Amino acid sequence: METKVTVSSQSQVKYPIKKIIKERCAEIIAGGSGGVFYNPVQEFNRDLSITVINCYFQYLLKERQEKISNGNNQDSVKQYFAANKYEDGLRILEALSATGLRSIRYAKEIAGVKEIIANDLSKQAVEAIRDNVKHNKVEHLIEVSHADATTLMYLSTSPSKQYDCIDLDPYGCPNRFLDAAIQSLKDGGLLLVTATDMAVLAGNAPEACYVKYGSVPLRMKSCHEMALRILLHCIESYANRYGKYCVPLLSISADFYVRVFVRIFSSQAKCKFSMSKQSMIYQCTGCSTFNLQPLGSIKPNPTETRPTQVKFGIPTGPPVNTNCEHCGQKHHLGGPIWSDPIHDNAFVQRLIEAINKTPLSELSTQKRLNGVLSMVLEELQDVPLYYTLDKLCCVLKLEIIPILKFRTALLYAGYRVSFSHAYKNSIKTDAPASVIWDILRCWNKRHPVKEERMISGTPLKEILSKACTREYNFDDLHPEANPKSRKEALSRFQANPTAFWGPGTRATIMIGEDKLAKSYRNQNKKQKYKPQENIKGNELDDQQKSKQPKIDETVGVDEKQQQSYLER
Repeated sequence: METKVTVSSQSQVKYPIKKIIKERCAEIIAGGSGGVFYNPVQEFNRDLSITVINCYFQYLLKERQEKISNGNNQDSVKQYFAANKYEDGLRILEALSATGLRSIRYAKEIAGVKEIIANDLSKQAVEAIRDNVKHNKVEHLIEVSHADATTLMYLSTSPSKQYDCIDLDPYGCPNRFLDAAIQSLKDGGLLLVTATDMAVLAGNAPEACYVKYGSVPLRMKSCHEMALRILLHCIESYANRYGKYCVPLLSISADFYVRVFVRIFSSQAKCKFSMSKQSMIYQCTGCSTFNLQPLGSIKPNPTETRPTQVKFGIPTGPPVNTNCEHCGQKHHLGGPIWSDPIHDNAFVQRLIEAINKTPLSELSTQKRLNGVLSMVLEELQDVPLYYTLDKLCCVLKLEIIPILKFRTALLYAGYRVSFSHAYKNSIKTDAPASVIWDILRCWNKRHPVKEERMISGTPLKEILSKACTREYNFDDLHPEANPKSRKEALSRFQANPTAFWGPGTRATIMIGEDKLAKSYRNQNKKQKYKPQENIKGNELDDQQKSKQPKIDETVGVDEKQQQSYLER
């Protein structure tokens, strides 16, 4: 590969030599003056999005075929291939493209594309996208756009300009783009949304979350699933304003972000069901037990002419007393959140089948995709949120019960239980909290808490002072206690953080020497100045090294000099 040096005509400053970053069959040009965001950890996100859009298009073809044939199955189905243009294919908008890598991969790996609009507000990013599109020879599929994302979408609300898929992958909160995205999406279109402001969604700043998402989060162990449900609630609230509603296909919490894939449909009648899909949460401040209160209720109200008719109402509540029935403490109130299922199991099954066949089986993150999706398929879809075993045992200062023994006790007691893909030691169960604490009281008989910990007024004392209502079977492993994804040791959770793990820095190339140079010059940034006479030995050497010129201050140095500086 030939390398070139980028030189500014005004300052004659030499920048790092250009290099090619390759991801699957797509390549982007890095180097030059920098300033474009690229995060290699997001490859899992891109692989998942490609898989979802491919399967969504198959769903779309099936729906089109059923409309044409009036429900009759026909064997003759048109074949679609990646990297080819089809007039009846998908119109995809990537509203925030940065390098254009995602759009390029969509063009090369999604079958049945008509057009992909790669948009960005940054002039520098748009220039990079044009170079990368030309470098990958996908000009026939990708149209580069230099515009504000919301303006571009608001100008595309007419039926002839609407998109089949809109991908929103912003830095931080996506709320400012949702209104325009929902209006510019076709009926039944696919909306892909990422949120990376996890601190806000997880309850660290409830006032900020309410402003951004219209919901109050609670600080609880199931905060990652709550983040997904807050985002879905936000999308649904925007959709309802225009007589539309969302149907979640897949909702994932991974690494440092949450990602949802939803279809947006138009129906004033079905929008009436939205109220019953949202709930408030009551969480005990002592034992962290939670209860959900739906905002609406639905009751069957059949007539001779309308046998499926229902009646909408307002439920009575709250579902808790002033003080917690388990430990006597007060409650926090959070929400509203989406309390309906966050996945479509039939669609998830299709995704698993797709990633185990070529060409998707060749994805770099295929093993992790298979593990995460398999775990999603095992989740209890009608049970919002979850408990964690470490937190439950921490409340009672108990020796932690093995996860399989706890699941066994629940299953033999007649309840359902599953893990959540969002947390390793999660307990998602339809068992009431009273049963969960009862199981732990029985475990306490085997591994009693020290008497000095039984302090009056604490949740520990209040819960363990009650007698067990029954005995539970911990020892005979239930056949369903160890799920298939765990038995097969699938890659269910994220790997340990890498050098590039995290949301990264805005407008930065997060790759190779550039990332190392930045971390190097940030070392001891906040360290207070030490007088030289008080510094000894190696500390003096370190101080002298810190006075070396920074990478971005070196002018007129060649690549070898820069490389030797990085290796010091």
